[in-house]
Amino acid sequence: MLALYLLWWPSFAIALPQAAAESLLKEAGAAENQRNYPAAEQAYLQALQLVPNSPEIMKRLGVLYLREEQFRRSIEMFRKILASHSDYPEANFYLGYSFYGLNELTDAIESFQHELKTAHPHPRCRYYLALAYASKGQSSAAIEQLNKLVEENPKDADAVYQLARLHMTAAFGAVQRLKSLDPDSFQFHALMGEIYGNQHNYEAAIKEYQIALKKRPDATGIHNALGVAYWASKHLVPARTEFLQALKESPEDPIINFYLGAIAVEQGEYRQAVSYLQKAEKGQPRMMQVHFLLGQSFEALNELQQAQEQLSLAVQLEPDAAGPHFLLAQVYRKLNKTQESKQEMAVYGRLWQEQKQRALQDAETLRANESDSGPGSTASGTAQAAPR
Repeated sequence: MLALYLLWWPSFAIALPQAAAESLLKEAGAAENQRNYPAAEQAYLQALQLVPNSPEIMKRLGVLYLREEQFRRSIEMFRKILASHSDYPEANFYLGYSFYGLNELTDAIESFQHELKTAHPHPRCRYYLALAYASKGQSSAAIEQLNKLVEENPKDADAVYQLARLHMTAAFGAVQRLKSLDPDSFQFHALMGEIYGNQHNYEAAIKEYQIALKKRPDATGIHNALGVAYWASKHLVPARTEFLQALKESPEDPIINFYLGAIAVEQGEYRQAVSYLQKAEKGQPRMMQVHFLLGQSFEALNELQQAQEQLSLAVQLEPDAAGPHFLLAQVYRKLNKTQESKQEMAVYGRLWQEQKQRALQDAETLRANESDSGPGSTASGTAQAAPR
């Protein structure tokens, strides 16, 4: 019996501190959830006395120090873990995050890179590596990491935001450098025209493109950009003039031909519209608007079979666009295809009701947002907690 007791005693002696440590870890976790960090720290330290050098207990204590922004203490803890467990899960990440909190970016980057080489790196490691690169002024390296993140998860809003911010900053810097070279140069006015166009400030874009053209009348691409700005601001006559100039530079360009075709339809010049739109169709065979406008033109010219073919293509390419269904129903009616006409009108009616419902929902959302941003509302930033 004594021999059996002596064999059983060591495992029992080990189990006792392990069980006590587990109880203390639960106690520490509960204290953390209540933001009672001193109590949590005390529980972790007691657990470490029971199970010295436990990497998991040290990791949890290190994360607690991170939450309290005691970065030097968290660094000490994670270094202690890595001294004996060089690839312990997430230890390199939290070490890097600690260095990042102290703005010690070289060490942060090195730790994040080590973490990425482990079997299962922390899911936000690449994101914080990108932030560290950006903070160090290494924008290209930051963008490379963020591109990888977005490729893995296109819905990662934080990564997309940081990527957009970096590109915007780089673009703004380039604009300022270009302006410093010569604020009245062709290049600067052409660029400002593009910027205003992207902001939908078409009148300002038109002015910039006009100045650019005066400085360099033979510049390729400016007539097209100016035509788009005129088109977007519904100045069809000058838009047509500019697109015709652009067509001389690139006669087969499908988009230029599309714009000229669309303007011809607006002006009721359907035969001319067909000529432009057929060229656009060659270059953009899957562009629904091309087939829709061709169908509209053929219908106006009473060439109903060709109208049916083009409108059928349009509804195949974009089944949820209501306009092609409506016009196709009219063409079927003229062709005495009563059943087909009824079917298309039914589809059109359903889509029209759905669009109406979406418009009402959007209006309600807009009103709710306006109410939320009324007097008394505030916008505040929140400090980022240590990632779990």
